Amino acid sequence: MLRVGVVGVGMMGQHHARVYSELAKEGKVELVGVADANFERAKEIARKFGTIPYADYHELVKEDLDAVSIVVPTSLHKDVALEFIGAGTSVLVEKPIADTIENAREIITAAEEAGVTLTVGHIERFNPAVLRLKELIERGELGRVVTISAKRVGPMAERIRDVGIIIDLGVHDIDVISYLFGKQVRTVYARAGNVLHPAGVEDHALITLDFENGTGIVETNWLTPHKTRTLNVVGTGGIAYLNYIEQSLKLYNSEWIKEAKIEKREPLRNEIEHFIDCVESGKRPIVDGKAGLHALKVALLAQESARTGKILEVGK
Repeated sequence: MLRVGVVGVGMMGQHHARVYSELAKEGKVELVGVADANFERAKEIARKFGTIPYADYHELVKEDLDAVSIVVPTSLHKDVALEFIGAGTSVLVEKPIADTIENAREIITAAEEAGVTLTVGHIERFNPAVLRLKELIERGELGRVVTISAKRVGPMAERIRDVGIIIDLGVHDIDVISYLFGKQVRTVYARAGNVLHPAGVEDHALITLDFENGTGIVETNWLTPHKTRTLNVVGTGGIAYLNYIEQSLKLYNSEWIKEAKIEKREPLRNEIEHFIDCVESGKRPIVDGKAGLHALKVALLAQESARTGKILEVGK
């Protein structure tokens, strides 16, 4: 049975702890502990999910874990990940993989050299509706895909951020659109700005992604009073409308309208179960370090494009 832990039990981290506790009750893992710089928060979550709280993640490193979720501010990803990797622990790093390309590469290299599993928490890859849409695209239900557009908007969440909207939210759809096209982004162009945030922290953005086989568009903001999470795919044989929240998918062509049959399931549970399976089996994760690095690179270039007004090449 794998020994697991969570570092950072804020808004998202608490859900990682919850899923691991559910798996522990099913006899699939042992939730050894949770760590947070806010020790009162760590104690609260530990009590809730029947585990041990730590104020300092260094103490959790000493517990000889097999796997850990790292759910701390992006700027801390590298330091925390490298310490666990150095101890031989497999890591699930919440998206984005790191705050810089250099730090992301350092995490990837360290994991490869240590022979541990590294996966990045791009949770929408595990949304049942996205997985079903990928199947239908590959089956040719929509013909040749021409454009994929996503809208991820809503009010600002009540949590501290160390990144702007592109890195915090836009990166989700950058990754999903790349996954659906089955290609990496070639060039990126973005327009962004800040209305409620200080200079340098964009809170709305429109991103255009150029692929070898089509075009992607991402609209994202913290300004819309209601939460919307949708994605549309236009193909030569039809169009698909996906709702991330409802986990629904409808297909239209010139003759009919169909709704895909989808077994709804929590994406985070799917993601963590996949991570645990990869740690146990040694197989490569669906969202590995390379995928996480690509999404981060495109997001950072989108920020630069918004600042400079230029179309930028992504490169290798």
